[in-house]
This record gives sequence, C-alpha cells and structure tokens, in this order.
Amino acid sequence: MAQNSKKRFMLCVKNRDCKDLERRKIYQVLPDDEASKEGYLRVIDESGEDYLYPESYFILLQLPREAQEALQVAS
Repeated sequence: MAQNSKKRFMLCVKNRDCKDLERRKIYQVLPDDEASKEGYLRVIDESGEDYLYPESYFILLQLPREAQEALQVAS
C-alpha cells in the first residue's frame, strides 16, 4: 500500500450503471492519487477486484479500528 497505510471505507450512495456496486454497502477504498485528481476512487467492488468509480457515488465513513479490521478485504 502506498503513502497512506490507514484504511479508508466509503458508503455507496449511488450505483448508476454499475452492476458491481450495491447501494447502502460499505466498500474499502485503495489509495490512488491520479484517480482522485480526476474525481474517481479505486474501490474493491463485489467482484473482489479494484476498479475506478466516480467519487460522487460514495461518502467517507470514519470507523473505529476494530470495525476497519472486520471490514478489511482478505488479501
């Protein structure tokens, strides 16, 4: 993982034309500065792979460490 080792989790609030996202579900977001500059997030979706999705589809969640560990995708 790059410069930011802190895990980030986002709540999906939109999924227009995205079959691999579920609204009201929490997703892990990977650091990607280039995507962020363009308004996108690198999200581990329902396929288990990471893809770029519009940042407007998500809201940031502040979770305790225990919750982050429980939600972390196994690598």
